[in-house]
Amino acid sequence: MKKIYSILLFFVLLILNAQQPAYQPGEHFKFKIHYGIFNAGYATLDLKEDIFQGKKLLHAIGKGWTTGISRWLMKVNDNYESYFDYENRPIRFIRHIYEGGYTKNVELRFDHDNQKVQVIDKEKNKVKNFDIPSKINDMVSVFYYLRNVNTSNLHAGDQIQVDMFFDNEVYPFRLKILGREYLKTKFGKIKALKLRPIVMSGRIFKEDESLTMWISDDTNKIPLLIKADLLVGSLKASLIEYKGLAHPDALAVK
Repeated sequence: MKKIYSILLFFVLLILNAQQPAYQPGEHFKFKIHYGIFNAGYATLDLKEDIFQGKKLLHAIGKGWTTGISRWLMKVNDNYESYFDYENRPIRFIRHIYEGGYTKNVELRFDHDNQKVQVIDKEKNKVKNFDIPSKINDMVSVFYYLRNVNTSNLHAGDQIQVDMFFDNEVYPFRLKILGREYLKTKFGKIKALKLRPIVMSGRIFKEDESLTMWISDDTNKIPLLIKADLLVGSLKASLIEYKGLAHPDALAVK
């Protein structure tokens, strides 16, 4: 299960939305994570306003942790933070994680004017600089960037691609539209857009198309469910709590 929670949190964050601003400060999501039939842990994602280097920015905080027997088998405490402007450009990114003995503590500083990103490895006390394209996102800001993409004219088979900086390289992430359907949730049946991220197989996932996601098909596009087939077992993340939506009346539950 090493690194599974980081990857799951990452894909929790990769959600699409429509033309209206899809989010606002005060938004909160909480997910229950199952590994097979076991309750493995929880993840949260919160958005607020903050000040960094004298500028008013949006500050997203994502956390994931194991509970019960899962914590005994592999303790996980993950923290991801992104500071990004109101044009969805990342300014600062923090990844501070502990996963069964595997640790990482890095900070990214984006310089969009010079198309550079500075990677500060706080564990190794090293600093590196990398070239980036004019449009780039980190693991968290990409969630909010994609939520403002208009999906109303997208159909099954269509794909969306966006560049993301991850583990010291620019990663071209692709998302395939599978269709629309009503999904049964703890809140009732919600009209959902079904998506499939194209992931790398071999290390954790069974094949390139082992992940499936469902998001609400409205102007909020909240993440409802994620399923992943792993090399060993399966993982599922279900939304169990939400508040502070920008468009609460748009969420159709029946």
